[in-house]
This record gives sequence, structure tokens and C-alpha cells, in this order.
Amino acid sequence: MTIKAVSEKKKTKNSSRKKEQVVNEKAPLLPKKIAGDYGRTEEFTGASFTGSVFNLSTTIIGAGIMALPATMKVLGLGLGITIIVFVAVLTEASIEMLLRFSRVGGSISYGGVMGDAFGNVGRTLLQICVLINNIGILIVYMIIMGDVLSGTSSSGVHHAGVLEGWFGEQWWTGRTFILLVTTVAVFAPLACFKRIDSLRFTSALAVALAVVFLVITAGITVIKLLNGSISMPRLLPDVTDINSAWKLFTVVPVLVTAYVCHYNVHTIGNELDDPSLIQPVVQTSLALCSTIYIMTSFFGFLLFSDSTLDDVLANFDTNLGIPYGSLLNDVVRVSYALHLMLVFPIIFYPLRLNLDDLLFPSARPLVSDNRRFTLISIGLISLIFLGANCIPSIWDAFQFTGATAAVCLGFIFPAAIALRDPHGIATKKDKLLAVFMIGPGGICKFGGHI
Repeated sequence: MTIKAVSEKKKTKNSSRKKEQVVNEKAPLLPKKIAGDYGRTEEFTGASFTGSVFNLSTTIIGAGIMALPATMKVLGLGLGITIIVFVAVLTEASIEMLLRFSRVGGSISYGGVMGDAFGNVGRTLLQICVLINNIGILIVYMIIMGDVLSGTSSSGVHHAGVLEGWFGEQWWTGRTFILLVTTVAVFAPLACFKRIDSLRFTSALAVALAVVFLVITAGITVIKLLNGSISMPRLLPDVTDINSAWKLFTVVPVLVTAYVCHYNVHTIGNELDDPSLIQPVVQTSLALCSTIYIMTSFFGFLLFSDSTLDDVLANFDTNLGIPYGSLLNDVVRVSYALHLMLVFPIIFYPLRLNLDDLLFPSARPLVSDNRRFTLISIGLISLIFLGANCIPSIWDAFQFTGATAAVCLGFIFPAAIALRDPHGIATKKDKLLAVFMIGPGGICKFGGHI
């Protein structure tokens, strides 16, 4: 071969490489749809174990932490903490079962494994439940932000928000205006990320802010214990009549909702550098979140006892009776408001994907259609904003989502997949566990109507 021929061959090869690079640069951040599911792109090499733990932990540890001290008021500390651990163990078992059936069926999403077991009806039902659950949870986030920054009167007594405490009652410290500014300035920009791994840093910061809230609450409680201003609360529920007995069931939807993260497990697992690590990611996240849940429930209920509100953050507007109490009140509330702002996009991400797949199952990938991506995002954020201004208490929202969609996503659907057993891999233990997991579903539905 002549020198000229070799030179021409090199030029042709270099030209091909340049063309390939141009094509790769235009590839979408999220992978293309394959049978309605999402995989990886060539440019994205994979998410880290730590980043995945933060993302899944942030999915779990959202608004539920604020309602858990109120569940201790109903159950007592001993029974309440026992049930928190029990629900965490049950959640891990349901996710393990879900992932096992996903691997055997070759499904890379929750919707995929539901479709494998029950066809399009199962997939559609799953998507509807994700919409109900995630919209409800995000409404709860906004309600808490309104409570923290503007104040709340849901208990019949007005509790001033941070801004109202600093500046008094002004038109711009009102609930609607504060939520509008927060939505436009914070929620909307954070909802624009097109890959869930892009949120790993905000998720890490969100977990850190939750720990800040916990540390300060624990510190205040220990100081008040040492000076003798609070005493040990009830360990068991106070059941005096039939109404107080029925009230015990109302906490189950709150506890179930606090652990539901199943709709994000596949997405996080698909983006992992080593997808086989998804089970350790789940176990690590559940252990971390359970620890935070238990400590928050313990110290929050210990601090406020039977005065604990549905949203414990609203309790931090009173005189704590310790030095710098007012400053600590504000730090606690502002840190957790910031935490929820950073959690919002993690819950919003699967909400948008499932709505798009439900409405446009045959359309090109959402990430490659900026117009559809924008319209769906604006529509969902507007709906959540309206809901937060119409629903007075987070307890109401938790009751609804926990008694309907959350229990289906967390327990009933994984149990139904195991009982259906489309590939004949379910063991006797799986089927017994599946029957047992349907139990919380019935309790949640009963509790949600009390």
C-alpha cells in the first residue's frame, strides 16, 4: 500500500470518528424508550453507590418525618418505634421481591414488572397510583413550607411562620404569595433536571439538612430533660373508649407513606455503575432513614408530648424555655424547609415520567421533546400549587395518599406480583409474605376512612 493510500485511509477514519462524536453529543440525557422503559445512554458511565444511597434516602425521608412525632402521640413511644422498625423491614422485603421478579422478567421499571405480570392494565394502574401518591406527597411538601414560612391555623390555634415572626403580618408573608414565590424560584428550576443522578448533590444536602433538624431537636430535648422541664412520655397508647381504639388505625397510612420509595428504585438501579448493587443501596438507605425516623419521633414527642401537632415543625413557634430558643426555633424550621425544597425534584422526577408514559405511550422520549417536557412540568407544578392552597393539613393529605396509592405501591402491588408469579419463581415463603403484606393494605384503607 502506498504512503498516499495510507494517508487517505487515516483521513477517512478520522472523519468517521468526528461524525460519531457529533451524533453522540446530540444524544439525550435520558435514554430512549424501549417498550416504555428507560435505560442508559452511552455518555453516562453510571452513578456511584453513595450518590444512589442519597437519592433513594431523599425519596424516603421527605415529609413523613414531620408527621411521625404525631403518630407517637397516638401510639405511644414504645409501640410507635416498634411499628416504625416493622414497616422498614416489610418495605425492604417488598422491594427485594420486586427486584427479583424484575430480573427474571427482564423488566427495568416498576411499570415494566407490573406489565409483565398483569399486562397493560397492571402497568396503567401502577402509573395512576404513582400519580396519586407523588402529587399527594408534593402537596404535603408545599403545605409544610407554607406552615413553616407563613404559619398555620389548621389546629384551631394560629402558629406563626418564620417570616410572619420576623416581619409581622404583611401581604407578602401570606401563604399563597410565599408558596408562589417558592414554586417559581425554587421548585420549577429544580424540576428541570433530565437525569435523576444529576440530583445526587442536592440529595446529599437534603439528607444533611434533615440531620441538622434532628441534632438540634435532640439537643433541645436533652437540655430540657436535664433541667427537669419535661418528663418521659407514654410508652403505650392511651385507649379509653372505642373512639380512641379506632384512632390507632389512622396512623398506619402515615407510617406506610413515610417509607414508600418503590417507584424510584428501578430508575436509581438502572443508573448505577454496577446495577447489582441496588439491593445494598436499598438496605443502606432504609437503615439510614429508619434511624433518623426513630430519633426524630423519640425526641419530637418527648419535647412536645401531647401538644405535638400533625406537623411537628409548627410546634417550633413557642417559647422553648432555653437560651437562644427563638434562634433555634428559626434554624430548625428554615433548615427543614430547605430540605423539602431539595427533596421536591426527586419525587417530581418519576411523577413526570409516569404521566408522560400514561398519556403518550407511543410518543418519542420525553427528554427529546422540550415542548412536551415543559408543558407537563408546568401542568403538574400548577396542580400541586393549587392543592397546597386548598388542603388545610398534612394529616389529611397523608390519610388520603397513605390509604390509597401509597399502600398499593409499597405492599399490595409487590404482593400481587408474587401471588401471580408469572415466571414460576415464587417460593412458599414469598407467597406467605405476600399474603401478609396485603394486611397493611386493608388496615390503611380502614384507617384512612376513620
